Amino acid sequence: MANKNKNTRSGLISTGRVSENRRARHDYAIGETFEAGLVLQGTEVKSLRQGRANLSESYAGGPTGAELFDLSFVFIETMLLLLSSAACGMAILAMHAGKDSRVLQWLALTFLLGLGFIAMELHEFQLLIAEGHGPGRSAYLSAFFTLVGTHGLHVASGLVWMAVMMYQVKTKGLSVMVQARMMRLSMFWHFLDIVWVAVFTVVYLMGAL
Repeated sequence: MANKNKNTRSGLISTGRVSENRRARHDYAIGETFEAGLVLQGTEVKSLRQGRANLSESYAGGPTGAELFDLSFVFIETMLLLLSSAACGMAILAMHAGKDSRVLQWLALTFLLGLGFIAMELHEFQLLIAEGHGPGRSAYLSAFFTLVGTHGLHVASGLVWMAVMMYQVKTKGLSVMVQARMMRLSMFWHFLDIVWVAVFTVVYLMGAL
């Protein structure tokens, strides 16, 4: 290490080299070069060649949506969630009427219907995975599990929120703060229903037809 100091008005300033990398002095040469490529073909990349992303036909030789989905089963699942939305609306009407017991009854019904929806969704996932149609089978199934699973997680979080609200209604009554929280829960739950209608239409109906 070499150092050289220079006097200035503010003191000493180092103008020399403060460190040295000896390994950088080795000489390197490229002995061989290799060329590699990846051939993309099939439905997974058809949309990319067309300049857009689309996984609707990305089956990778696996089962299609028509072979995977039982629309009658999913229809019952959908009706459970839609009926839960109606029950949640009735809970809000009971809240405006100031009937604590009615609010609890309608929230309990909403909770049970939502829980039934989650149970059916988990059963569907379990059947698909048991048959070898898990998220790693194809890009289509990977997108399916991600989309439907994410919605299911939001429904599950809504159920936890609902249980908390039932406890608050029972212990605190229909105070202004509780009513405000009930309105937020209602909007969240109705939004989940709207999202599910879109998922049911795009993923299940369009995928199976």
